[in-house]
Amino acid sequence: MTIHHTDVGAALTSGVSPRVRALVAEMTLDEKLAQLVGYWVDQGDEVVAPLSGEKITSAAYADATVHGLGHLTRVYGTRPVDPIERAEWLWGEQRRLKTETRLGIPAIVHEECLTGFAAWKAATFPTPLAWGASFDPDAVELMASAIGRSMRDLGVHQGLSPVLDVVRDPRWGRVDECIAEDPYVVGTIGTAYVRGLQGAGVHATLKHFVGYSGSRAGRNHAPVSAGPRELQDVFLPPFEMAVRDGGARSVMNAYVEIDGVPIASSPEIFTDLLRRRWGFDGTVVSDYFAVEFLRSMHGIAGSLGEAAQLALEAGIDVELPGPDAYPHLAERVASGALPEAVVDRAVARVLAEKEDLGLLDADFADAPTEIDLDEAEHRALAYRLALESAVLLHNDGVLPLAAPGRIAVIGPNADSAEALMGCYSFANHVLAHHPGVPLGFSLPTVRDALSARFGEVSYAVGCAVEGDDTSGFAEAVAVARDADVAIVVVGDRAGLFGRGTVGEGNDAESLDLPGVQRQLVEAVVATGTPVVLVLLTGRPYALGWALDGGSGPAAVLQAFFPGEEGGPALAALLAGDATPSGRLPVSLPRSAGAQPYSYLHPLLGGPSGVTSTDPTPVRPFGFGLSYTTFARGELRVDGVGGSNAASSGSGAEGAPDGGSGAASDLAADDVPGSGTVAEVRAGDAFTVSARVTNTGARHGADVVQVYAHRAVASVTRPVAQLIAYARVDLAPGESAEVRFTVPASRLAYSDRALRRVVEPGEVELRLGPSCAVVDEAVALRITGPTYELSGDDARVVEVEVRRG
Repeated sequence: MTIHHTDVGAALTSGVSPRVRALVAEMTLDEKLAQLVGYWVDQGDEVVAPLSGEKITSAAYADATVHGLGHLTRVYGTRPVDPIERAEWLWGEQRRLKTETRLGIPAIVHEECLTGFAAWKAATFPTPLAWGASFDPDAVELMASAIGRSMRDLGVHQGLSPVLDVVRDPRWGRVDECIAEDPYVVGTIGTAYVRGLQGAGVHATLKHFVGYSGSRAGRNHAPVSAGPRELQDVFLPPFEMAVRDGGARSVMNAYVEIDGVPIASSPEIFTDLLRRRWGFDGTVVSDYFAVEFLRSMHGIAGSLGEAAQLALEAGIDVELPGPDAYPHLAERVASGALPEAVVDRAVARVLAEKEDLGLLDADFADAPTEIDLDEAEHRALAYRLALESAVLLHNDGVLPLAAPGRIAVIGPNADSAEALMGCYSFANHVLAHHPGVPLGFSLPTVRDALSARFGEVSYAVGCAVEGDDTSGFAEAVAVARDADVAIVVVGDRAGLFGRGTVGEGNDAESLDLPGVQRQLVEAVVATGTPVVLVLLTGRPYALGWALDGGSGPAAVLQAFFPGEEGGPALAALLAGDATPSGRLPVSLPRSAGAQPYSYLHPLLGGPSGVTSTDPTPVRPFGFGLSYTTFARGELRVDGVGGSNAASSGSGAEGAPDGGSGAASDLAADDVPGSGTVAEVRAGDAFTVSARVTNTGARHGADVVQVYAHRAVASVTRPVAQLIAYARVDLAPGESAEVRFTVPASRLAYSDRALRRVVEPGEVELRLGPSCAVVDEAVALRITGPTYELSGDDARVVEVEVRRG
């Protein structure tokens, strides 16, 4: 693409303060380029980023900071350092930058914070897949606020979270960092995280912009085969919500290429879309080494200087983690290949961020002298999310364990603290390189928590997470035979780049449980002792063998890396002290060969008579069982402010949350409804209401889900698409009306001209416990001319719960 530089000075005249403009005018080129890079002070040979062992930051620290510095990289999260001692060093370093550089500009300190502040002794929360399973944006916002306060108190200004990649293939190792396979769930929960973190004074960084999770065959960094419609309708909406509705202050590029164009070199993405169309005025930072990768991995630049110019012109303001390529911009400016005004544009954005963060006036006089990074509020929030996110996949009545008798606890993850945490937890990300260093906070295992709840339990490990050693099976079988119930805890071990079964760089060719864990479960089931299978994983696995057919475990409970309070939360759920309420944020796959799969598929993306393969998941998106039952009904739709209305009548009470069998895709005429049609003009909002009642004997939470089905449109549409959801807690016998005010954007898609539009026509709205089961349905007719969305259109459904 030809780059035009006629408007590069716009950042210095629009939205930038006079102070920033004056600073940029005063700077030398060396001082400007110093603001556009980070420095990884502690980086060594520990692999905590892709190829980091081969790409040590090139410049010496003293040389790199002579003219100032843009970012300090991972001050707390690279090795185990005492937080207070490190804060004293950091405050001193910031004072040095203020007093020993000509302009006295401090550095932005950035850190990972996906499952908590990535620092030694800091709280570890559930992984993002668990956030999605909770369907609870409010809890996620509170969690992010707590994380942000810890970071702010220790001098961190920018967090490299949340990940807004929409899950497209569970074989991808970074699925455990993602929230869901539905863009709206990703967008609402991710935006809640942004609000929480930034409300605490720490800038959020949206990752990975854009398309990263669409890598071919689920392989990390692989090319992405996504057309512009998939990009607009699936990958982009969460980012747009987080920018326009959440006010996110930073964005990070994706490593991948789409149709031959590496994202890190795309002005269409970072300048035309992000800034001009969406109005983003924050900073864009590179993913670690992404600028250099334009030369070494993508092959579109012949030198580091060319790579740097491509990235800067595209709109990447800051090179992270260190000064590998951007210092070479000096020679590009000197040769006339790059106008200095392009550099000025990025420098102005970085300085504006520092001004917004208060860094230009900070004196760094007093470092903190004490801090609790795992206080009671952290643990309460971690417990809440762990409790809300566990998904009951199957239960023949063995759960809850009211009077379990003798309990056997078996499996490689039963007594493992690391198995409760995701790839970007400090323990699995950093402490794995420091054997013998304690975690620094309490992290009870599932075995610990069950012992605390029930008293003495027998234990056998059975096998490792990986490998083919079955020598421990005999002990596990013996322990199970002597018990009244066996709780078998299996799953993943998160890590990076080959160190683990899931996590960054740990992609999978198979979706079978790693190692011989399935054989262990089957051996224990064969004893005849009732088995409760507990899964601690970072991705959904192919579990049809364990769920259906009558010869598997008596119950199956799925937890996506539930964090530091995961053990106690799972024990409470197993004991019946709490009721499972998590819902699947991703489809539970039939097999690896059925991937990539998404519930958002058109008719021909599901089972049909023209193919012998069946991609239908064994449990659908939105699925989750409970210890109580819910009745959903009285589905009604109204135009906002109008009198048009349609109702499907009252729904009958059904089986608990859709039953435990596999669900099939629904045809348009397979659902109940009255035939009455409501009307709304294209572009207008409308309301959908429904009543949910807890018809069982236990307190519980239902996730009310409303899906849309459109049989005819100008382009193919998904057989079902979530348009609204609400998590509703109900006491036994309690009822609530849930009202959704639905903006037009929830029914929009890209037409043949790639305009985001709402077309006139018939839409069926479905109420149910998952994407594949319908309790009631009602028809909606969209009238008037086709409506094209603008940036002013609302993107978020308003939810009101009226009890009684």
